[in-house]
Amino acid sequence: MMPVVAALLRTDLRYFIQRAFATVFPGSQYLPNWHVDAIAHQLMRVHDGDCRRLLINQPPRSLKSLSVSVAFVAWWLGHEPSRRIIVVSYASELSAELHRQFRMVIESAWYRELFPAMRPAKDTGTELVTTAGGSRYATTVGGTLTGRGADLIVIDDPLKAEEAMSEPGRNRVTDWFGGTLVSRLNDKETGRIVVVMQRLHEDDLAGHLLQAGGWHHLDLPATATEDSDIAIGNDRVFRRRTGDLLHPRRESKLVLDRIKAEIGSLQFSAQYQQRPVPLEGNLIKRDWFRWFDQLPAAGPSGYVVQSWDTAMMTGKANDYSVCTIWRMIKNDYYLVDLYRGRHQYPDLRRAVAALATKYHADAVLVEDAGPAIAMLQDLQRDTPDGMPRPIGIKPEGSKADRMAAQSFRIEAGQVHLPTDAPWLDDYLLELLAFPHGKHDDQVDSTSQFLRWAGNHPMFDDVQLNIISVGREGYGYGFP
Repeated sequence: MMPVVAALLRTDLRYFIQRAFATVFPGSQYLPNWHVDAIAHQLMRVHDGDCRRLLINQPPRSLKSLSVSVAFVAWWLGHEPSRRIIVVSYASELSAELHRQFRMVIESAWYRELFPAMRPAKDTGTELVTTAGGSRYATTVGGTLTGRGADLIVIDDPLKAEEAMSEPGRNRVTDWFGGTLVSRLNDKETGRIVVVMQRLHEDDLAGHLLQAGGWHHLDLPATATEDSDIAIGNDRVFRRRTGDLLHPRRESKLVLDRIKAEIGSLQFSAQYQQRPVPLEGNLIKRDWFRWFDQLPAAGPSGYVVQSWDTAMMTGKANDYSVCTIWRMIKNDYYLVDLYRGRHQYPDLRRAVAALATKYHADAVLVEDAGPAIAMLQDLQRDTPDGMPRPIGIKPEGSKADRMAAQSFRIEAGQVHLPTDAPWLDDYLLELLAFPHGKHDDQVDSTSQFLRWAGNHPMFDDVQLNIISVGREGYGYGFP
């Protein structure tokens, strides 16, 4: 081995991970990416003692196990073969496979040349002991650890996806972590713990640790949800912007969209975006909604109302402009369609008019606040043909207050959703995540409509000319 290559492998974990990949997966193409550099940088900080509690959340099949449970452990034992390391996984099969991959690395010719002092004394299949008295012990959640100590504990995917919705299953992991595993550190001051996992539930181990605090969190969603600068080395950062893919050479937007369609938005949000949404919902509960396959037949008491929550900025980090389109039948509200996009003012104005014409809207609600005021006034002065004069709705209170005030209408079963619509998963995802989700534009459009629908008198059978709405009430004029 050339001296310069050996020096890089000994000192820079990034290159070691790449070499380990070639050993464990011979013939497969290694695609270097900034997120591996970010992982390696944080693991180096763990090794150097600058970070003693590290949590990494990243999607499946993105080199988390190879980087942490295999390469990092082999690299650290190469430098310090007397260290004792425990590696925990959710199942014995996974634990055994990662241990096998670790052995492949340390038994390779290049590794033995690189770290001649690191030599196995025995290997039981779950524990490899070095001639210097160190070890790598592979176990599962709930496994026996009596009499064992560790300088480093690695926890790699402690919860099976199938068990994520089971509260006893989640509690078993967190209880074992706090009651058994942490006590295995040889030195409570200097001992290190690394947890690497995909998110599965808001109350999984990662959620528990984040709530407890004291952990450095490396958050790596498949698609960036906000702008961030991520450290990839000393004085080196990767500038990730909203919408950027984690590893586009490996998983393109097309691939991710296909995965999302296959597993559903809720699972995708957790496992790929690291943003788990409670299955039952937060402020709004899933089982409050009613469902329909076909709309009831339109009658003289059925009217179409469109509710707009607008945004005038078009950047990827900005909110969307959203229109929810409702069929009102007495006190039941059917969400028949949803429009969502990012537009500058001229295009947004055209979209408002076009949707009103397309659905023969009887009323168009527009938030009377912020940048939407100018558009509202413009449309009220010069209402396009085929569109009713828009109604301005002045928001009162916070976004959470507004939805909370209307949530009883959903709980009472007045809100009906289609059983199948291309936008349904994203709509539910946002409403169930609220108020903890990234976006709330669909929430605002919904609460605005429900407030208006619950406080205005039902349309008369004659065509109404709705002229205005304000904080003190709603005004109606007959033609």
